[in-house]
Order: sequence, then structure tokens, then C-alpha cells
Amino acid sequence: QVQLVESGGGSVQAGGSLRLACAASGYSVSMYYMNWGWFRQAPGKEREGVATIDSDRSTRYADSVRGRFTISQDNAKNTLYLQMNRLKPEDTAMYYCAARLGGSWAPLSPNGYNYWGQGTQVTVSS
Repeated sequence: QVQLVESGGGSVQAGGSLRLACAASGYSVSMYYMNWGWFRQAPGKEREGVATIDSDRSTRYADSVRGRFTISQDNAKNTLYLQMNRLKPEDTAMYYCAARLGGSWAPLSPNGYNYWGQGTQVTVSS
């Protein structure tokens, strides 16, 4: 069973930065061979993909965050990161990390991810 614990959320003003972290544990295969993603859900909206990285290290970004957010992973620390720069009020949401087993594919759709963290809140004020 994979456990994912997010941290790093908080309240910032527009234009600021935050770095989210997702600590992973409890899996038998190396983090290196798994597919990972960051997703977010604002009140009254569906969960949406923000950034993903697959086991081949290919990354994908939602159009709304491309150029501002960067996904990365530190296999030695079993940690996934999301560096968020130039934050906007519309980035306000609960942010979740997720892991997908099998193959080399990390879609931006939240469907198909096997494990989810509990989330960390990001609030951006104007």
C-alpha cells in the first residue's frame, strides 16, 4: 500500500511562490518506476490535473500553469515536488499528489491513478 503525504501549502499573495512536497512510502517498487501527478480541486469544481511526470521523466502541464509551475522528483528522498511561481488567485485550491502504477504514462486526467494523498490547501489572495 502506497502512502502519500503532501505538505507546503499555505496562503500567499498573488505573484508569490510556494513549493509543495509529497512524501511517498509503503511501496515495493522504486519511485523511479512509477508515474506521478499533482492535481487540484477548487470548491464547486471538478478535480483537475496540474502537472504530471511519468517513469520516463516526461512531464505534462495544464495550459493554465505551464511556464509557472514545475514538477520534479527526488528518488533518494522518495519525494515529489511542485514548484509554483507567479501564483494567481485562480490557483487557489486543495492540491493533491497521486501515483499511478504500471507502464510509462501519467495523464493529466485524474482517472487511473491508484493512490492519493489527503491534500494541502493553497490560497492566493489578490
